[in-house]
Amino acid sequence: MAYIQFLGAAGTVTGSKHLINTADASQDGGFKVLIDCGLFQGQKDWRERNWRDTPVPAREINAVILTHAHLDHCGWIPRLVKEGFRGPIYATPPTIDLCGIILPDSGHLQEEDAAFYNKTRKSKHFPALPLYTFEQAQNSLGYFKPVSVGETTSLCPEMEFRFVRAAHILGSCMAEISLKKNGQSRSLLFTGDIGRVRDHKIAPGKVVHSGPQEGELADVLVMESTYGNRTHPKEDPLPELAALIGGAAKRGGSVIVPAFAIERTQKFVFILKHLMESGQISRIPVFCDSPMAIKAVEIFLKHDEEYSDETRDMIRRYGSPLEWPGFTFASTPDESKKINDVTTPAIIISSSGMATGGRILHHLAQRLPEPKNLVLFIGFQAPGTRGFTIKSKSDEVKIFGEYIPIRAQVAALEQFSDHADPPELLQWLHTFRNQPTTTYLVHGEPPASAQLRDVMKQELGWNVLVAEYLAKVNIQ
Repeated sequence: MAYIQFLGAAGTVTGSKHLINTADASQDGGFKVLIDCGLFQGQKDWRERNWRDTPVPAREINAVILTHAHLDHCGWIPRLVKEGFRGPIYATPPTIDLCGIILPDSGHLQEEDAAFYNKTRKSKHFPALPLYTFEQAQNSLGYFKPVSVGETTSLCPEMEFRFVRAAHILGSCMAEISLKKNGQSRSLLFTGDIGRVRDHKIAPGKVVHSGPQEGELADVLVMESTYGNRTHPKEDPLPELAALIGGAAKRGGSVIVPAFAIERTQKFVFILKHLMESGQISRIPVFCDSPMAIKAVEIFLKHDEEYSDETRDMIRRYGSPLEWPGFTFASTPDESKKINDVTTPAIIISSSGMATGGRILHHLAQRLPEPKNLVLFIGFQAPGTRGFTIKSKSDEVKIFGEYIPIRAQVAALEQFSDHADPPELLQWLHTFRNQPTTTYLVHGEPPASAQLRDVMKQELGWNVLVAEYLAKVNIQ
């Protein structure tokens, strides 16, 4: 009997890796497919797992199906290839384009971090080594194979799959797996991350189309639970956002926004443009300090089939965000450093979104000690990350080996999340054409997964379990 093994995103919200093996759990062999291959982020004990070999040797994995291009879903691919994986990596064309900038950037940042720790001797390991290099990340891109949404792809005689829309970020999809064994057929659905059922007033700024694919049919469902114990605010966040920006500007301060370069930065830039054009905030300079964000904008412009109506209308009226007056996209280190010289009010958007690395750390180190400034979070902050520490309003945070006092105003707006919350998930699950035999919840902190499990059991009457790390479950 075939089985699923949860190699990541079980008991935590990062490191998504789910293995399907067509062989019985007690046997060797079988065709092995990995759904997603992401980095662990957050707490140290989880991050350390990035350095361990896969429980199933990488060279024995036959294929990877990638749902979307966030690091916690794709960021371990170069390491998998480094360990000996040589199979195809299936993804949608926009996902492949995005991985083409995300993975090399990740390798570059890890090389930079290793060099910094070797220079300062602030790591217990010497020499400090990168998890993988820029060159290794580039090499891993050669294994990607494009698959269009809705196209059926055969993996082996027993298994085929197709992508259906997840509406989380550009190119994001769920993976429908069809498994035939011993004369029986089973359908599996791996959601990856599920986009929100959209209402522009309570979830504004959506860059790509709305809503995950409805009317699904699955015997086994493996579903994310990131927001399993939280409901998104229903209030329009734009008045509060305008007030926060206006307050910081009035104090003579700047607004520092840690934001993922993919989707979240583009969304926020479009919102700022809307607020300025409608007169809700003044036209203060906006700096996007992320080379990846520049490339991501170019990829967004390439894939106009993914636009929301609002995005299509704004681009028609104002052109490319890269050419908007007052918006500066810093690509080089020198351009990034010049932002530090800006003393008048400004908005600085930089990655990473959880402040785990990247250029945002320099801006936070410089501006966190000043009460006039504002640090604004517009995305989920996993426990153990610097973003979580700052958002929790601790007195200080460790950056580059030093403790930086937190005196700036800290605020968070939850409406910008691209993860569906429990009411939205239930709305989507009610469209299923059947009741899955078993649903496994992944990609959530334990309290979130447990609460969503209980809600689904009560509201739907489904058999719902929280996945356990490294557990193998038979496909019934």
